Amino acid sequence: MEQEQLVAIHKNNAGEIISFQTSTGRIISYRKALLEANTGTISGVDIHEEANGTTSLVSADGTGFEQYPDIY
Repeated sequence: MEQEQLVAIHKNNAGEIISFQTSTGRIISYRKALLEANTGTISGVDIHEEANGTTSLVSADGTGFEQYPDIY
């Protein structure tokens, strides 16, 4: 199975990313994207673990997700 990539984002009113669109058109939550990146279903992202144990997604090239278009 070919790995998907994240191609667009959706933010809440506070400016936090809450969901992503994948290269196959799926809309998935931030948490689901984190899980799928962890299992290798999604490529092009890295998982960053904070000192307090929380994890977050970062783009593999280090540019962040701010340049991604909005889903809606």
